[in-house]
Amino acid sequence: MADAELHTQIQHLIDTEHELRRQVASGAITGQQEQERLRGIETHLDQLWDLLRQRQAKREFGQNPDAARLRSPDVVEDYKG
Repeated sequence: MADAELHTQIQHLIDTEHELRRQVASGAITGQQEQERLRGIETHLDQLWDLLRQRQAKREFGQNPDAARLRSPDVVEDYKG
């Protein structure tokens, strides 16, 4: 996946987060519904940001950025600790 495509997917997920926040503010969905949906979005965002960082690091060290792979949610979420 090219960097531009990663940025596009990241922006789409950020836009979705903003839309969820607008919906909860307007009463269209509950805070609980928002949180349930946000959990999955945030995890996927973490994965995409991680992939983008992997690609940048590989490029910086003269490696093929296309060798970077999307890591599992468990691996990416453990970075937060």
